Amino acid sequence: MAESEASNKYSIPLSSAGVLISLGIIYGDIGTSPLYVFKAIVGEHIITKELIYGGLSCVFWTLTLITTIKYIYLALNADNKGEGGIFALYALVRRYKAGWVVYPAIIGCATLISDGFITPAISVSSAIEGLRIYNPDIPTVQIVIAILIGLFLFQQVGTGIVGSTFGPIMFVWFITIGTMGTLQLINNPGVLEAINPWYAINLLTKYPGGFWILGAVFLCTTGAEALYSDLGHVGKGNIRVGWVFVKTTLLLNYFGQAAWLLSQEGALLNEQIPFYAIMPQWFLPLGIIIATMAAIIASQALISGTFTLVNEAMKLKLWPMTRVRYPSQTKGQIYIPSINWILMLGCILVVLIFRESSAMEGAYGLAITIDMLMTSSLLVYYFSLSKKSTLRSVALGLVFFSLEGMFLVSNLDKFSHGGWFSFTMAGILFIILFVQLRARKLRTRHTEFVDLKHYVEMIKDLQADETVPKEATNLVFLAVADSKRYIDSNIIYSIFRKRPKRADVYWFLHVDTVDSPFTSKYSVDTIIPKKCFFVRIKLGFKADHRINLIFNKIVHEMADSGEIDLISPYPSLHKYSQTADFKFIIIQSWASPDSEISNFDRLIIQGYRILKKFSLSTEEHYGIETANLEIEKAPIQVGPPAKIKIKREREG
Repeated sequence: MAESEASNKYSIPLSSAGVLISLGIIYGDIGTSPLYVFKAIVGEHIITKELIYGGLSCVFWTLTLITTIKYIYLALNADNKGEGGIFALYALVRRYKAGWVVYPAIIGCATLISDGFITPAISVSSAIEGLRIYNPDIPTVQIVIAILIGLFLFQQVGTGIVGSTFGPIMFVWFITIGTMGTLQLINNPGVLEAINPWYAINLLTKYPGGFWILGAVFLCTTGAEALYSDLGHVGKGNIRVGWVFVKTTLLLNYFGQAAWLLSQEGALLNEQIPFYAIMPQWFLPLGIIIATMAAIIASQALISGTFTLVNEAMKLKLWPMTRVRYPSQTKGQIYIPSINWILMLGCILVVLIFRESSAMEGAYGLAITIDMLMTSSLLVYYFSLSKKSTLRSVALGLVFFSLEGMFLVSNLDKFSHGGWFSFTMAGILFIILFVQLRARKLRTRHTEFVDLKHYVEMIKDLQADETVPKEATNLVFLAVADSKRYIDSNIIYSIFRKRPKRADVYWFLHVDTVDSPFTSKYSVDTIIPKKCFFVRIKLGFKADHRINLIFNKIVHEMADSGEIDLISPYPSLHKYSQTADFKFIIIQSWASPDSEISNFDRLIIQGYRILKKFSLSTEEHYGIETANLEIEKAPIQVGPPAKIKIKREREG
């Protein structure tokens, strides 16, 4: 009961506006799937009742079991104070101290981002290819690329202006596809028999090559992960009510397409697109326009979701530091330039390589199946611990691992037909995440800490020793240590031994990313009154991490409470009430060449150094002024010291 009340506290309340917004933000990907699902299911097969009923039955039960039960019901209940997604779930379960949970999280992240290269390309291509009905020779590739370039260029100005229009446009889209499907369904209501799961089982077990058609069926639920990832934007109540409407219109369209396909029984699909074939001729131009707008909105939602995912990974220290911008006043609206251009180039590459949406279907789905399996593993683990029902969790695991396992195996057939692309992208992204994770673990494991109380008197004596030139009035060290009891040995080395650094006030600043998504608080431990402080800042993985601004606010609050004096101690400045100076010291650790380490760890360190060259520096990430900053490098032993044997020769 307490857990439920805590969850409701952070949940966005149900409202008609919230439901409408959910249509624009999270249902774009899964909502545009009717553009290509039945086209992919039929492919080059001769249209038969067995194929159409079986494919339709598979679609119905996939949307019911995977999308509705797993994501809409179960996953939305596994929220982290109102937030969802693979990293919110990871943050939720890592508190149980299971080290393995980070690997499903980074695999899920890699596969979800790789999906970002395919979704905009296939959605926009599927919509634009409707123009071939009027002109078979129309250059759709160039049109698609132009739309994609415009979409990615638009990211840097933000989506706050047009965001409010996404919901109404998608509402029109869903009404349109539901109506088109209903008109066909009226002509052949017999297709409703396909709800019987026997047709799905028959397709998978008896139809020649039927099992491999599951790879095409899976396309109907590829956007399900977005329902969970964007939980924090609209709230579970709005998502669930919206899904009732969305699923109804989706099924009406799928059943309508099936009804039309049965009228073509015995023929090949050839160049026909079932989605457009069920539209009346007079409505077709408007239908293509609405479909293109829906595809662009679906792409926009995925791009924004990718920015959010990478931003969360950075804050959890699982992704190299990258510049983040805030292009609009819309809450949660962020823009990551490097990711934007990488996605744009990737999408253009997909269009140039595959050219047709039918060819892209092979690249689509394989990576996202792996992501769904990773989410399932974390969900099952979460429910096994939080609900304390092992039997229920095992049952859930068997059901979803079996279903998604079948989808994965069937999607493996796509590997040589385009799946290699998304798999390669996911592999590269996983290597980046793994190198970042492993390097951080190596550094954390071998960072030495010393008892701070042993150095309190030395700090006092150094502050009083005027023979040592003053380094700054306030000297701020970014610390790895997370408590006032211990401090990084590198900081002590920097203050006393490398070059004595005298200051009136020493600050040890530790930034901690915590599991609660929007936590933003700090604590101050006084080591020496008015002379030395340990400040611990706790920030959620979705909170703003602009440390320079946060620290400035902390200092002013402490000055207001009388804990410190912010006026410069220099007489010439003090009489004008000038603010005291601050200097930041950042100590960068690097693997000592004297360490004896394995070839694997050496490879990790080399990879990490390459990533560091392309990533944002610590001072840029924290927004620290370079004019008031000193960077120091300190070696750490990441393995046992190398053993050197040498013997002194004595003369005579």
